[in-house]
Amino acid sequence: MKTYKTREEIRREITNLKNAGKSVGFVPTMGALHKGHISLVERSCKENKVTIASIFVNPNQFNNPEDLRNYPRMMNEDIALLEKAGCDILFAPDEKEVYPEPDTRIFEFGMLDKVMEGRFRPNHFNGVAQVVSRFFDIINPDNAYFGEKDYQQLVIIKKLAKQFNYNIKITGCPIIREDDGLAMSSRNLLLGKEERRNVPHIFQALTKAVSKAKEGATIGEVKTSLIDFISLYPCLKFEYFEIVDPDELTIATQWNSSRALVGCIAVYAGFVRLIDNIRFYL
Repeated sequence: MKTYKTREEIRREITNLKNAGKSVGFVPTMGALHKGHISLVERSCKENKVTIASIFVNPNQFNNPEDLRNYPRMMNEDIALLEKAGCDILFAPDEKEVYPEPDTRIFEFGMLDKVMEGRFRPNHFNGVAQVVSRFFDIINPDNAYFGEKDYQQLVIIKKLAKQFNYNIKITGCPIIREDDGLAMSSRNLLLGKEERRNVPHIFQALTKAVSKAKEGATIGEVKTSLIDFISLYPCLKFEYFEIVDPDELTIATQWNSSRALVGCIAVYAGFVRLIDNIRFYL
């Protein structure tokens, strides 16, 4: 696996690849890789001649400076995982390489970035859009891969690609879970023992919500039941649970038999904030 740290180096490499007619897949990450990230790399390897992964902890998408400081960094382990997965190129720039000047761009996504994560993490998605657009401009991949765990982010990145006419296919890949149902996340590394014992209840709450919906409960009843279930576990602090349209992210008030709605949740386990989601097929 080749590693590049500057825009100039990787652009030269990509120009050569494109001139040789090779398709390029791209997996952007912030490192602390797990099986979820690796599933994206493996998907890209199957669908492209060359796969590029990036590792860059983007300061612009963190609302909380302490969260940025605590974000796990483990470059040597990440490199070993990428090599094992068959990744061809790692792009690992520093902050000055990505942002040679402060990025003051403001993106407009309508209501997509105002609900759920956008409500509780103001400007988070603007920071995501800044870094993703910069990487798209630098790498110009044919395909880019994002995990469905960050469902709202995936919808917004698809909107970004459409707004700015990027000729890039955005592919969402399924959530990868631990054996006990916990959605894999780099933040899981920060969980204490007590929190780790309790966080599987987040996915249990989601699956119970789907079962209750299939039994005929209204959306309001499903949400109340889920909040009550989470409240049974003192080390879990509920932040939000919304059931939304899969494309527009508008908050649903009644079930739609013609399409699956998405239930998105955020919960604090101690000081670690975790998100997850599930589809409601009725």
